[in-house]
Amino acid sequence: MLCALGPLVAPVAAWALPPREMRFPRDFGSHPDLNTEWWYITGHARSGAREFGFQLTFFRSRIAETQDMRSAFAARQLIFAHAAITDLEGRKLWHDQRIARAGFGVASASEEDTDVRLRNWMLKRESKRYVAQLPAEGFALDLRFTPTQAVMLQGSAGLSRKGPDVEQASYYYSEPQLAAEGRLTLQGRSFDVQGTAWLDHEWSDAYLHPEASGWDWIGMNLFDGGALMAFRIRHRDGSTLWAGGSMRTPDGRMRVFGPQEMQFTPEGRWVSPRTRADYPVRLRIQTPVGTFSVHPLLDDQELDSSGSTGAVYWEGLSDLRDGEGRTVGRGYLELTGYVRALKM
Repeated sequence: MLCALGPLVAPVAAWALPPREMRFPRDFGSHPDLNTEWWYITGHARSGAREFGFQLTFFRSRIAETQDMRSAFAARQLIFAHAAITDLEGRKLWHDQRIARAGFGVASASEEDTDVRLRNWMLKRESKRYVAQLPAEGFALDLRFTPTQAVMLQGSAGLSRKGPDVEQASYYYSEPQLAAEGRLTLQGRSFDVQGTAWLDHEWSDAYLHPEASGWDWIGMNLFDGGALMAFRIRHRDGSTLWAGGSMRTPDGRMRVFGPQEMQFTPEGRWVSPRTRADYPVRLRIQTPVGTFSVHPLLDDQELDSSGSTGAVYWEGLSDLRDGEGRTVGRGYLELTGYVRALKM
C-alpha cells in the first residue's frame, strides 16, 4: 500500500536503500531511523446481509531537524492515524484522523513488533494476530486479523523501487488474505462482522521522484486465495513515471512485475463535489499475468486528511474483474495526487 505524508515532513537528502534480509518479528515493528513508515490494513466484512469496507492506517514520520535536540519535548517522531468505514447500505464513507508527537504516553511505535498507539487508537500484533481498536467520531473499529498465509515480500525480497532513480525505493511487505473478525459501530449501532483484509507495511527515506504527483494503487484479495498488488507513480501531466506490482498464486508462486510490463487505463471517472478532483475510479490494468479491471462499490470514497497528513485522496472498497468480466477478487483502490501534487 502507498500513502502520503504531507507538508509536515521536512525534506532531507536522499540516498539509495541497501538490500537487506527481512527479519521477523523485528521488521513487523518500527524503523525510526528512516523518514516515513506506515502500517495499513484494508478489507471488507459482512454482518448478515450488510456489507462494509474498512481502512485503518498508522503513520510514523521522522523529523530530521529535531533529532539532535536534548529537550524531551522535541518532536523527533510524529504519529498519524486514519480510520474509515464504507457503509454500502447507507452509501456513506465515515472517516476520522489523529496526530500527535511520539512520547509522554500519548503516541508510540514499538521497534520490537507491531505495536502502534495514538491516544486511544491502537494496532498491535500479539499471539500471531493483529488487534485494532479505533474509537472514532461517529463510528468505531474493534477488529482482529489472523494471518492465513506467509508474509508476501514486495519488489526484490522486500526492496521495492518507486521511481527511475535508485533513491526512490522502500522496504515493503504485505500480508494478504487476513481473516478478519470483530465489531464495527456506526452511530451507536454495533455490527458483529467477519471478512477478509490486506495489510501493508512500508518504510522509506525517499519515495517520490521530484516530477511525480501521486499514484494509483490496488491491493486485491482474490477469491481463489491468490493476491494481486499493482501500482503506478504518475508524472504531473498524468502519464506513468514508474509502475510495478506482483501476483501470488494460491499455491504460493510469486511473480513480480517490472515497470515496462504494466499499463493503467482509466475507464470511468468520478468528480468530487467537494474538491472538484477528477478521479479515475474505474481502471483497466494490464499485467504480465492478465488484464484486470477495478470497479468501486461506492463512487464517493474521498478522504480529507488535511488535518493530519495534509493529503486529500480517494481510497475505497472495490471489486476486481478479469478480462472476461468475471468478479475474481475484492480489495482497495487508492488514488492520490489528484487534488494537488503530493509532497513527501
